[in-house]
Amino acid sequence: MATPAIEASVKEEDVLMTEPSGVSNPKEIKNALYARCASLEEDHVFDQEELLSFNVIPNNDVAQLLKHSQQLAKEGLFKVMTKNGKICWRVVNRKEAAKYKSFSQEEALVYGYIEAAQREGIWSKQLRSKTNLHMTSMNRAVKSLEAKNYIKSIQTVKFPNRKTYMLARLQPSEDVTGGPFYSDGVLDEEFVYQMSYWAERYVIGRSWRHPPLQERSGKKAKSEFTQEQAEELRAGALRGQGAGRDRSQVMLPMPPGYNGYPTLSEVTKAINASKVSGIVMKEAEVGQLLDILCWDGKLEKVRDGKAFRAVRQVFGESDIENGIGNGLTESPCGRCPVFDLCEEGGPVNAGTCEYFEDWLLP
Repeated sequence: MATPAIEASVKEEDVLMTEPSGVSNPKEIKNALYARCASLEEDHVFDQEELLSFNVIPNNDVAQLLKHSQQLAKEGLFKVMTKNGKICWRVVNRKEAAKYKSFSQEEALVYGYIEAAQREGIWSKQLRSKTNLHMTSMNRAVKSLEAKNYIKSIQTVKFPNRKTYMLARLQPSEDVTGGPFYSDGVLDEEFVYQMSYWAERYVIGRSWRHPPLQERSGKKAKSEFTQEQAEELRAGALRGQGAGRDRSQVMLPMPPGYNGYPTLSEVTKAINASKVSGIVMKEAEVGQLLDILCWDGKLEKVRDGKAFRAVRQVFGESDIENGIGNGLTESPCGRCPVFDLCEEGGPVNAGTCEYFEDWLLP
């Protein structure tokens, strides 16, 4: 069944001419072949065997098939291609074919290579190399196509200073635009920070148990902060000092055999369900955020890399005094002032340490 766009591009004279019986006029055979191809999806590529299987060409004569396909290609209704070393054809709707007829030779050549680049676009230097046109001729053809709104210039994230062209009706791929983390070709650092912060908080909530919050002694109320102190506190968070974790909250490990650590799919679904980003994030994009958090030492991969777990980091002395730490800071070795002198058989060693017995008691 043809799509409405394709049906509109097929003239009435082309329709219902798909059987060889009674069809002997070359024009009728050509129109029947085009109509049969146009009834399928627009980007379908036909090889010789498939065209013959339509039973449009009398006696499946290969010579006649090549004759009619060449005529259709000459009229711009077929586009000749190669696939696996074989000659193939792709159908072109009549509106697109009429557009080609209005092009000059240089414009048709430039448009053809830009069309082949699809959503990736083509760099102007590569375009000139492929067309082998003089710079003046190529620029004239490009400006003419832009003025007719057939092509457009785009900016790529990887090469922002390169002039890249693509069809005006297409949208650039995410490899070109950089995806949701870029805005007008510039990295949106605030958006990356907010999404990373949310993802880390979600993983922390699935990685550790949190006892009820305890008020720290000497902790300032919000109203006691000056404007300068509040701005400095925010600036410190943006620099990564404590971003993504509330250190006034003790994090206790999950019991052995716990399998609730979130996967990439679960984190992606949670982000989209929260609507914190305002756009629908893909797993590949969320995976980039989680990889960054892993490289920063805030998360680690578990279950053979299928899930993620938050990492408790070694904190400062003020945090230890307030009862916050991890396995290293809670053990005697983690806070031992003569740790560098400890060795087997030495004056300070694990065998004679007087603190281990108290620490290991239940």
